[in-house]
Order: sequence, then C-alpha cells, then structure tokens
Amino acid sequence: MSIYVEILIHGDMDELWEKTQEPELHQRWDLRFSQIEYLPREPGQAQKFLYATRIGGLRIEGAGESTGERSASSGQRTSALKFWSEDPKSLIEFGSGYWKYVPDSEGIRFITAYDYRTRFGAIGQVIDKFFFRPLLGWATAWSFDRLRLWIEQGVPPEVSRGRTFIYVLSRLALAFVWLYHGAVPKLIYRNPDEVRMLHQAGISDAYLSRVMASIGWAEVCFALVIVVCWKSRWPLWLTILAMIAATAGVAISSPEYLTAAFNPITLNLAVIVLAVVGLLAGTDLPAASNCRRKPAEAEP
Repeated sequence: MSIYVEILIHGDMDELWEKTQEPELHQRWDLRFSQIEYLPREPGQAQKFLYATRIGGLRIEGAGESTGERSASSGQRTSALKFWSEDPKSLIEFGSGYWKYVPDSEGIRFITAYDYRTRFGAIGQVIDKFFFRPLLGWATAWSFDRLRLWIEQGVPPEVSRGRTFIYVLSRLALAFVWLYHGAVPKLIYRNPDEVRMLHQAGISDAYLSRVMASIGWAEVCFALVIVVCWKSRWPLWLTILAMIAATAGVAISSPEYLTAAFNPITLNLAVIVLAVVGLLAGTDLPAASNCRRKPAEAEP
C-alpha cells in the first residue's frame, strides 16, 4: 500500500468506530471529503456510498463500498473499502484500502493503508507522484490528528480547522512584515526615514551602511525562522518583545515619528496583536507529523 498513516488515540473504541463509520461524522473530520452519503443496502451486503470532494472550488464525485469486521477475541476491528470515480475531473480512477482499529495498553492504534490507479496516462502518473500523492498522504495524516483531538480533548473538527486557518494567516502575516521591513526599506531602497532614525540613535555615517544592512538581513532571516520553526512559540514571543523595544527606542531617539501618518505605534501594535493571535490560536492544532507514515517494521 502506497499511503500509510497510523496514529495512537486515547479513547473509546465504540466512539472511534462511530466517528469513522457514520458518514455525517466522518465528513466532519476528514479533509479528503466534503460529502459522504451511504446508499440503502440489504442485510449482508457491502455498504455502498457516494462521496464528493472539493479541490480549489472544483467538485469531484465518486463512489465506493466498505465492509466492517470485528474480532471478539482481540477487540481488533477492520474496515475494508474500494473506491472509484467516473468523474473525468478525478485523477483517481480506482483504489482500495483498509482501516484497522488495534487496541493496546496505551490506547487504540488507528491505521489506514490504501493505494489507487490514476487516469490521464503518463501525465497523471507524474502529477500523482510529485504533487497529488504527497498532498493526499499529508491530508490523511492531518485529518487523523484532527480526529484524535476530537476524541481525546473534545475539540470539534470545525474548531480545529478554524484555529489552523487563523494560525496560518497570523504566522504568514508576521513573516511577511519582518521580510518586507528588512528587505525593502533597508536592503533595497535605504529609505531616508530609516537613515534618519539611525542617525538620531547615534549611528555615524561611517557605520551607517553596515548597520542598516545588518538589521535588514537580521529581519529577513527572522522572517524565515518564523516559517521554518513553524510550531515554535518563541519567535512569536520574541516578536512581541522586539516590537515593544522598537517602539520605546523610537520614542526616545525619534519621538517626532510617533505622530506621523504611518507611525511605529500603530504598526508595532498591529504586529504585537498578530503575534498574540498566533499564540492563542496555536494550541491543540492538528499536525500530520503526529502520525506514523510507515509501518513500524518498515522503519529503520
């Protein structure tokens, strides 16, 4: 199986089974589906279903069938499925896989493994290998962790999604502010106001270019740190401290800028608020990295 995801969930087996087998609940936490509908079935038959997903506003439809098994001796449960799509927009033509629920001393190991056949010939295979399959694997793992938070901490999937969206926006906005203010007024254009404030802070002409370049590169590098250290909270705290220190520095050495049209008080306060929003939203977020992506026996 090409895509493998495993996560440990501390919760009740029946609750996990319900949230993964009931379509109304399943579609709430699984990023891969926007709609799941079970079709009527006769006793003993496999459960057929219809599904839909949206990719960039594009709706793709498909169908499938699943069967569930329970082992009374070990408590382990398994759900096997097949899925396919006749939608010409779908990269996936046919696939199969399973869900496995394995109780152990620490909780329940919830496991999935699946693979599929693509359409569009060689072009489809290239798209799948370098873009679609990695994205689908990440979406599966992220969704599994969203399910874990729902069961373990009672965080509804909609709340996880909202927190993640807010966190991403605040983090990227902060990175952009640091990048822009380091590169544009200091490294590229050498804004006169930047030069004047450095003069008023006591920097002589002999060191002005070097100091401005150093500050500019430091801000650019810190913007990269905010993105690279995506889960770390310390860059957000450091941003708050830096904005407070920068505002105090301007107030002491260049107080006339505090009443300017675009002044440090409003800018730095907005940056502080963005950092605070990131700190508040960045708790209990789902993360694909919390899942195992290979079977234990396959890892070195």
